[in-house]
Amino acid sequence: MVNFSLEGKVALVTGAAYGIGFAMAQALAEAGAKIAFNCRTQANMDKALEGYKALGIEAKGYICDCTDEEGVKAMVADIAATLGPVDILVNNAGIIKRIPMHEMAAEEFLVAPYICAKAVLPGMMEKKAGKIINVCSMMSELGRETVSAYAAAKGGLKMLTRNIASEYGQYNIQCNGIG
Repeated sequence: MVNFSLEGKVALVTGAAYGIGFAMAQALAEAGAKIAFNCRTQANMDKALEGYKALGIEAKGYICDCTDEEGVKAMVADIAATLGPVDILVNNAGIIKRIPMHEMAAEEFLVAPYICAKAVLPGMMEKKAGKIINVCSMMSELGRETVSAYAAAKGGLKMLTRNIASEYGQYNIQCNGIG
């Protein structure tokens, strides 16, 4: 049983083709939100849409790499045109690459949450309302071998969360991190 209603709200959950992203999208849909999500492959998209349909959830899926700023802008624009402006962004998409820092390319650094938040903030500012939920990690507090870029990115995401809350609170935009 849901204790609140998200009726009429549009939620974008990144990386919600399976796993925790799928579960978060399902919970938001059960509370009444319209669901948009992305993934990077057609195979995952097909499985996800099948899974949502089996649960009675109408979800709009996009094949989009969240590290592609222009692709994310286009996805957010299409969501606004078809479902309405994004009210809730769940920055869930992310992967952990176990690569020593000196072997990792700068392009592999985790930037998707920044790109996605940047794309939805103007619409939220215009409405003077919005929620951004960043899926952080215990790695924002710990250091381990072969995950330096991931840990640094999650530490940065923790601070990005605080800064979005501080900078955009005046627009009634809340930003929280979960880990």
